[in-house]
Amino acid sequence: MRLLKQLVAVAAVAFAGNLGMGAVQGNAFLTLVLGVATAVLAVFVYAWAVRWSERRAPVEVAGEGAASAVGRGMLIGAGAFTAVIVNIALVGGYRIEGLGSVTGAVGLLGFSAAAAVTEELLFRGVLFRIVEKWTGTWIALGLTGLVFGLMHLGNQNANLWGAIAIAIEAGGMLAAAYAATRTLWLPIGLHFAWNFVEGGVFGTEVSGNGATQGLLHGVTSGPDVLTGGEFGPEASAYAVVFGLLLTVVFLWLARRRGNLVPRRRRARAGATATLSQ
Repeated sequence: MRLLKQLVAVAAVAFAGNLGMGAVQGNAFLTLVLGVATAVLAVFVYAWAVRWSERRAPVEVAGEGAASAVGRGMLIGAGAFTAVIVNIALVGGYRIEGLGSVTGAVGLLGFSAAAAVTEELLFRGVLFRIVEKWTGTWIALGLTGLVFGLMHLGNQNANLWGAIAIAIEAGGMLAAAYAATRTLWLPIGLHFAWNFVEGGVFGTEVSGNGATQGLLHGVTSGPDVLTGGEFGPEASAYAVVFGLLLTVVFLWLARRRGNLVPRRRRARAGATATLSQ
């Protein structure tokens, strides 16, 4: 029940924010303002929902150390996606054909902020965190990653492979980032920078959502397995590889820090107790 309460509370903010940004589409400044407002409000609503439904302090969105954690996540996300696009360019799958649109990039800042914050609160803050308590880190990572990937099937240029790629590279990577740090700020920063650099800087399609206007006018061409095709670079083999590498690193850190949650064995323990009587 607490999972449902938290999901509904954050999803309501995300839905209202999307409606608002859709209504002012074409106005980059208002899109930025509404996107940032949605992100900020979503954090406050999530914190309130956790206090109300779990009777505890929402330490995963605590203010102390938030700025540095977001900054580290942004550096990782920007670096990782830049590595993806550079590798695609090296095989001739991406080229720059001039400058893009500053206003387009400004609008994408708002969309990226709202999407990164609300999706991390929903999928890592609520789903992964609570499912992890029931099943352990490994199962929760697989289940919530799959749900996260399948959610993208509703996008304009979505396809099954793109959703699977997102599940592997992003669903796993972002959940592992939360497991390693036990804060939502680093995965929020990573998610935001990855998406914004993808669309707002390099001008490529983001998760099958349609054409974007970034600071650069980028064009992709070539085999879908390398470029991601209509879904965008996130469906490329390079994105999957780099996402998996980061997932392994974060899980290694989580294990080293003792942050991995083992699978609950309540049923087995109960059966053993019964047999011993």
